[in-house]
Amino acid sequence: MPDPHGAHGPSRRGFLHVALGGMGVLALPGAGLAADRTPGISGTEAWGARPPNATIETIGHAPTRIVIHHTATPNSTDYSRQHAFRLARSIQDHHMDTNGWIDTGQHFTLSRGGHVTEGRHHSLSALDRSRHVVGAHALGQNRLALGIENEGTYDAVEPRPEQYTRLVALCVLLCGEYGIGAHEIHGHRDVNATGCPGDRLHALLPRLRRDVAAEIGGDPTGLSWPLVRPEDTGERVRTVQYLMNEHGASLAVDGVYGPATESAVREFQRAVGAVVDGLAGHQTWNQAIRLRRDGDGGPAVRAVQHRLSITVDGLFGPETTAAVRGFQSERGLVVDGIVGSRTWEALAG
Repeated sequence: MPDPHGAHGPSRRGFLHVALGGMGVLALPGAGLAADRTPGISGTEAWGARPPNATIETIGHAPTRIVIHHTATPNSTDYSRQHAFRLARSIQDHHMDTNGWIDTGQHFTLSRGGHVTEGRHHSLSALDRSRHVVGAHALGQNRLALGIENEGTYDAVEPRPEQYTRLVALCVLLCGEYGIGAHEIHGHRDVNATGCPGDRLHALLPRLRRDVAAEIGGDPTGLSWPLVRPEDTGERVRTVQYLMNEHGASLAVDGVYGPATESAVREFQRAVGAVVDGLAGHQTWNQAIRLRRDGDGGPAVRAVQHRLSITVDGLFGPETTAAVRGFQSERGLVVDGIVGSRTWEALAG
């Protein structure tokens, strides 16, 4: 079980019809979703969840990512809904009684029989309102990402076909409801120092992104980040320095990856549960970037402005929006003036 290391295609209804295909589950009373939009998810009441022991925090913006986990439990051959409910209860007991969390850490759990249960309370109702329930499934990502647990251990074997099919359907539903691109489906090990979701399930993620993108549209290619290391110089280093300052460092942005920058990167890696090696690689970039748009401010905005060779004042206003849109057009990206993961990836080179 995980430790908390914290462009749109077809219509929303079209997404949901795809996700519902073959699930054969009726609407659950109180699930928070209308009957014709039921995604076949059994809510916390259905499986007999304990009440949280503190208030569940729900924030007023949609999540921007999905993080895939495995439970690292035995690969059960009981594929019944009753087993899925017992699994949900055992996970909640472990998370609350052993880990000391206020509730189940992840938002949704997918059993080996293909049954989906709501994990953390209010995840279904937040989905209906395009809000995000703060989870406890991936440190540094809990305010940004939905967590999906897949029952089993997938280091040497792949999930059952029925389980994988439901995983695709669930990701189609979540991406469609929230406007998350298929490229934003990540494995737990992409953000934290962990083996989760297992070698074989992690190796399936490119296929998962392709299968989801086939339904929702968009580019399924996963994010690819440069490796920036001590003694490097130049614009990539400046971007790293600005992003470290966004997360509380006080670096001179000089484009030189010296001891101070390495120390700041190591401190950041420790804080977000990434591999602590002082190198700005895949996990570090995935954790450090933040979506930025008109009205935002701070060091991350300065990073964008510096990279685009415009006035560096840390204020995302009309000039920055126009420059971002121009950059996106040149690079063949979705032209929306918003600096999301794809635009950060292009800015990083």
